[in-house]
Amino acid sequence: MDSIITYLTLSDANVLYVVIGMILIGSSSAIVGAFTVLRQKSLLGDAIAHSVLPGICFAFIFSGTKHPAILLTGAFITGWLSVISIDYITKNSRIKQDAAIGLVLSVFFGLGMLLLTSIQHSGNANQSGLDKFLFGKAASILPEDIFVFIIVGLLILLFVFLFYKEFRLVIFDRNYADSIGLNTTFYEVILSSLTVLAITVGIQAVGVVLMSALLITPTVAARYWTDKLWKLLLIAALIGIISSYLGGLISFLAPSMPTGPWIVVVLSLLAFASMLFSPFKGLVTNRWRRYKSQIKIVEENILKLMYQLGEKKGNFELAYPMKTMQERRYLPDADLKAGLNRLSKQNYISKADSNNWKLTENGLKEGKRMVRLHRLWEMYLTQNLHLKDDHVHETAEAIEHILDPEMEAELEKLLNNPNVDPHGSPIPRD
Repeated sequence: MDSIITYLTLSDANVLYVVIGMILIGSSSAIVGAFTVLRQKSLLGDAIAHSVLPGICFAFIFSGTKHPAILLTGAFITGWLSVISIDYITKNSRIKQDAAIGLVLSVFFGLGMLLLTSIQHSGNANQSGLDKFLFGKAASILPEDIFVFIIVGLLILLFVFLFYKEFRLVIFDRNYADSIGLNTTFYEVILSSLTVLAITVGIQAVGVVLMSALLITPTVAARYWTDKLWKLLLIAALIGIISSYLGGLISFLAPSMPTGPWIVVVLSLLAFASMLFSPFKGLVTNRWRRYKSQIKIVEENILKLMYQLGEKKGNFELAYPMKTMQERRYLPDADLKAGLNRLSKQNYISKADSNNWKLTENGLKEGKRMVRLHRLWEMYLTQNLHLKDDHVHETAEAIEHILDPEMEAELEKLLNNPNVDPHGSPIPRD
């Protein structure tokens, strides 16, 4: 409990630096990663993350120091070289972009591992800690690193604010952007530069191996919550912040567990939860919505069926057993029985005796409405789409359940308030 309080209150200076640093890295990486994913270049971030390792090694070899500014400058240079190499290979050969990314990633990362191994066997006492760039070490974040993270975060926000409309055009409709004279190459360069910059400053916290997850996963999760770009950027940044904060907390409570991998684990859990439970696109949510829709269709079909039986008999107060209902329209016993019980609880039908059911006043109104919608739509299909009378029933069966009162009024106006459907059956009125 003391450790949790220390982390939540940020009373320890080291905890403060780590939390602020990881939140800045998580949010800025998520924003940049959103543009990378939407440009359908998700693997580009992975290639850049692996390509910064030789830049770090070269910077150390030539400078002999582990000063963050020097190492990150080298990382930025080789990160940009990887982007240029991928574009050059794609444009000047028959190699596709995904293959070019895999090629550049493996070559640059292999070179980085070769240089890192060479440095470790060189006997240079100052080389200790370079291997932390592979998997990251958030605990090593210092106040000067926070300053760098703030500058990078502000630069990313500034460019997104200034070129939001242009970025959106380049991402979603590059051909149109070219046709109106927009310099799409310029904005592509800016987006790539921001990606390289975010990766360069983030690798010391999560490492080159896991950095791509910090770019891609927040956007993957955010896309389940919205279809608007500005909302997606905000949600992705928020997910990056939450995962960084919780990952840091878990790592702080269990010091033997590194921060970077735990941030990625939390990110993955948030993405998985979004995939399952987001209100608009979640798999579980959609399944539940589909289940409720199927229940609603069964209930409306039962009310429509009972109205038609009353219409045929000329008496809507009669009660009917399940067998009579199934003779007019087949419904599985389990579905029919469950639907009747639900409608009874909603006061749409009532039991006349142990086996027979009849419509209540509310049920009669709802059954009449469903019959009216069905027959109106059949009229529309025959009059406006010129379908044959015997080809409209099944389509009307599907559409009648989604017509709202506004659409019903529009149909009646369009059809000039018809009295009968194509089969000569009367269209009931309120």
